[in-house]
Amino acid sequence: MEFPSERASIYKLSRTIKRKENTLYNALRSIYEDSIFVGEISQLWPELPLLANLRCGLWYFPEFHSNCYFKSTDGHTNNLSFSTSRLNLHVALLAGQRGGCMIVDSTRKGKRFPDSMSKTIPIWTCVLNRAISNHRARLDGHGTLKNESNTSGGLTNNIEQDSPGWDCSLHLPLWVSETEKAMIDARLEGWTKEFEASGADIASISLSLRKPLRPLWISQKTVIWLNEVPEYDSWDFTPVILLTASSSSSMFQKLTTSEFSWKYIAGAGDDEESWARGLSPNLFWKNAYDLISSGPDLCNQKVANIVEKDRVYRAQRGENAPQVSVRPSKCLVSTSQFPAGEPFDVDIPSVAGDEKSSDNYAISWLGSTNIAVGRTPLAKDMPPADSIIYCHKESLSLSMDAGAYLHLPIVDSKFDRFSLLRNLPSALDFAKTNLRKGKTLLVCCSNGEDISICVCLTVLTSLYTDTGHFDDGNSFSETCITKLELRRRLVFICKFAVNARPSRGNLKQVFNCLSRGTVPSLS
Repeated sequence: MEFPSERASIYKLSRTIKRKENTLYNALRSIYEDSIFVGEISQLWPELPLLANLRCGLWYFPEFHSNCYFKSTDGHTNNLSFSTSRLNLHVALLAGQRGGCMIVDSTRKGKRFPDSMSKTIPIWTCVLNRAISNHRARLDGHGTLKNESNTSGGLTNNIEQDSPGWDCSLHLPLWVSETEKAMIDARLEGWTKEFEASGADIASISLSLRKPLRPLWISQKTVIWLNEVPEYDSWDFTPVILLTASSSSSMFQKLTTSEFSWKYIAGAGDDEESWARGLSPNLFWKNAYDLISSGPDLCNQKVANIVEKDRVYRAQRGENAPQVSVRPSKCLVSTSQFPAGEPFDVDIPSVAGDEKSSDNYAISWLGSTNIAVGRTPLAKDMPPADSIIYCHKESLSLSMDAGAYLHLPIVDSKFDRFSLLRNLPSALDFAKTNLRKGKTLLVCCSNGEDISICVCLTVLTSLYTDTGHFDDGNSFSETCITKLELRRRLVFICKFAVNARPSRGNLKQVFNCLSRGTVPSLS
């Protein structure tokens, strides 16, 4: 296998950049920032209940009154539909009882609103309004509306008053084309008949709603004069305020705080299986401050610890709590330019002894190799291994025997392209000396994801056989290292170190070190 040429297509390069920016911390930080906007809008009409549109909307606020499920696919062009299996009647009842409601959702497609808000919900409100109007017309035609009003008190008196001006028209946002609006209009009558035939309790909705449902749209680009915010009960309709949480100005926008740099991701809460690593919205908001303040380097491990603690907590109470399975990010392969190979699943973190974890510390033992990789040790007086290689610009003060601790002042490749390369010979000499004696070895760095992974990769390739047995470098001296072989060793490491994300620059230094014979003699 070869590294991609410099003539790689712009498409592939843009995909690689996108994957690098779409990190767990960036997603959670973007959600957190967007939630501030949701909170500000919800306070404009605090009496209106706040609902999350599943599943993306659940991420964008700590607490919702309820949730709903309006699918964007029901509003896709050429796939327009009204679902009788997702009627969301509780939303209409709640809006009628409280005078309206607010629904939160988001989209990462560069649009201001997802199709669920642009078309699915407007179709839904129109169909319900038409069905209610038909229901009242039938009651009025049979002379029963008056009797019903006698049993329902003032509520139905209001219905009688509002019914003559009941709005059954379709209300769509301005960005929906006239052609598409005509397509929807042509199908509304058929959808209304389907709804009426579904067996839904239209009578209860009719009693609940004094005014017809009507959607309103609010995004981060909406201009609202705070001294002119209307009272929701002053409108001649029941507002269903559709609030899209994310900004549509750009897919990725670099932002910097006093501590960290991070990149904003529009609609970060979408498709949580691809990025959340088992974290749920509820767990996120219980630990939001800790996760956001931890920064990009520590976020992944903190999430792993939170998810595992919650799994153990639920398992001890007899709940269904399967081990969380995480597929490593494609960034691992894309940024290193090693061939991808087959995917593999990794459990995080293991409670059977392969990985020890806490809020401040986590190591992953690489099978039976006696080598572990991780972040800075938790306790300086009780090191978790017989020997330690610490890769950081500042040293640690550890209570260890002479020759059991090695400090390597390695910095990120973006600050010094050859920092890792210069220190690898010392790391290999130290590892060889201690592993020969049967000692365990911990390689750690600030985040346990990059430099320590590359040092472990060098040690495993130089001192171990293909089957993972220590042979003091005999097999390496007889082998011409290839990128494919290096990739196989990297895959082995990643089966245990689930947060591994070695940078392309550092992996190139490892390959250059091993392939050009710049490692010390292993004899």
